[in-house]
Amino acid sequence: MRKNDRMAFARTASREEENPLDCLIIGAGPAGLTAAIYLARFRLKIAIVDAGKSRAAMIPRTHNHAGFPGGISGKELLERMREQALTFGAEITPGLVEGLDRKKDLFLANAGDAVFQARSVLLATGVVNNPPSMAPQIHDAAIAGGQLRYCPICDGFEVTDKRIAVIGTRAHGVNEAVFLRMYSPDITLIAPDGNHVLSADEQSLLADAGIAVLDGPCGGLRLEGERIVVQVRGDTLSFETIYPALGSVIQSELALMLGADATPEGCLVIDRHQRTSVAGLYAAGDVVKGLDQISHAMGEASVAAITIRNDLTKQRRLYR
Repeated sequence: MRKNDRMAFARTASREEENPLDCLIIGAGPAGLTAAIYLARFRLKIAIVDAGKSRAAMIPRTHNHAGFPGGISGKELLERMREQALTFGAEITPGLVEGLDRKKDLFLANAGDAVFQARSVLLATGVVNNPPSMAPQIHDAAIAGGQLRYCPICDGFEVTDKRIAVIGTRAHGVNEAVFLRMYSPDITLIAPDGNHVLSADEQSLLADAGIAVLDGPCGGLRLEGERIVVQVRGDTLSFETIYPALGSVIQSELALMLGADATPEGCLVIDRHQRTSVAGLYAAGDVVKGLDQISHAMGEASVAAITIRNDLTKQRRLYR
């Protein structure tokens, strides 16, 4: 950093110490943007830092979101929400928050060369799906075309009566295959690596539902026209849609740095008002254990925003 840049940054840091944010929101998916709209309209001083990796942006078209009878793409929904947040004075900064710490009664967040100081923090960092083994460009094209889908609750209706595969095993794979059975009689559950490891009850459940079960390994996923092809033990199988049921990575590291309570999987533990076990740290959306749905994330974010405002008021920290 050049000398003039260092001086300018020092002046900025000094101003932030004198007048910190009321709330720093980390993540600009549906949860983060909903909270931003509420908090900005509460006239709080807020900022949003976003790494640009919201899972909602991967949705070609959602039909579950109320108010859009013809559906809306995830990207368009996020764009509309961003515009609404900006209208009320929210500031959105592209970047990755790499560290979160406490200094007395303030949080310090590092994002590249920027340092944010805030009285409270809302984590809306979400999760990252574990994808099947395939080239990234093919993965993205399959998502856009609907040959690869991650949320049967969101879009199972769109694959009604189609030939569907679920890549997964154990409880996660079984539950997803059984859920999709209400939409189509042609479901195949494929183990990702080797043989399935299924209990007698799981095997019986799959048999009763008429779900085909194939041992892996599987790989070589590619697109052929409007279908998606997968290699299973040397055989080439073709489906109209594949659902990976391979779990996900919970992006809760920042909260864990501060000692926040989490489930063994990494989901943050919160109270009824979206407070984590760390005072002043809140969480909403998929980073919290619960239903991974846009509407649910938005509801949690509204609760979190109201709680943040009320908690800061009780601490007499909103009157400057």
